[in-house]
Amino acid sequence: MAKVEKLTGAQKAAILFITLGSEVSSNILKRLPEKDIKKITFEIANTVKIDPEVKDKVIEEFININKAKEYILEGGFEYAKTLLSKALGVPKALEIMDQVGEITQQFRPFSAARKADSQQLLSIIMNEHPQTIALILCYLQPDKAAQILSGLPEGMQSDVAKRVANMKNTSPTVIHEVEGVLEKKLSAVVRPDLAEIGGISSLVQILNQSDRGTEKNIIEQLEKDEPELAEEIRSNLFVFEDIVNLDNISIQRIIREVDSKDFAYALKGSSEEVADAIYRNMSKRASAALKEDIEYLGPVRIVDVEKAQQNIVNIIRRLDDAGEIIIARGGEDAIIV
Repeated sequence: MAKVEKLTGAQKAAILFITLGSEVSSNILKRLPEKDIKKITFEIANTVKIDPEVKDKVIEEFININKAKEYILEGGFEYAKTLLSKALGVPKALEIMDQVGEITQQFRPFSAARKADSQQLLSIIMNEHPQTIALILCYLQPDKAAQILSGLPEGMQSDVAKRVANMKNTSPTVIHEVEGVLEKKLSAVVRPDLAEIGGISSLVQILNQSDRGTEKNIIEQLEKDEPELAEEIRSNLFVFEDIVNLDNISIQRIIREVDSKDFAYALKGSSEEVADAIYRNMSKRASAALKEDIEYLGPVRIVDVEKAQQNIVNIIRRLDDAGEIIIARGGEDAIIV
């Protein structure tokens, strides 16, 4: 049998159903769409032997995905990602959240827009009202939304960005109407749905995928119109856990700027991946001293941990603005030569 990474969804489902037994599996199977029943039944019929290691990994993946769904219901996508990162590490958490995203994405509105070519979509919606554009961007993948946002006239970019950040719950009727118009223009069938969209997190995801010029233009315009909103967005563009995505040279530069006390408090509430990224860029002596400081701290308040982490994030943003470190992002800035 192939490695679990190469298995299709139907093959994984077949392994899970075989493991669960006929009684439990039949109750689940009958609730699925007919096309899925056919695929899974075919795979069950063609599965002769299951490698114990593959079986264990499929079950583990199933459990983790269901945990992620529960966390999303409790506190949203970012909350789920944070909990899984602390439990399983950042790389594994991101992998699981991507899988959950793929499962749920097909049931979200504007699926046709997500499949459309970015330039084609831009040409269709760029003459729409900024509120309409903002609504559509909220449902797109962050990298595609970033391409659309970057392609808008500069004078419109901040207006659309502001509307994305301020958008909360949207009427299903409005979503259906906008989706219907887009459906005709893209000649695709889309499925309407109701969801909470927009907000700061949506705009942050888009800007994190945008090139530096687009991000800078939008932040500068928002600082003039809504300085508090601009500051909130700025503080969320890079979070402490994102340190794992920085290159070693950048991390070493950050270490030289950060007070050791801030590092001690910040790492008390971080994942192992973040701590490892810091330790491996320190000398053995400095690393040992920091670990000792953390041990001597004992229990600390969450508010103190968050304050220390924010202090470090502020330093990272300052160094990024000064061009002294590189924060990988979408667009041209993602290319390093």
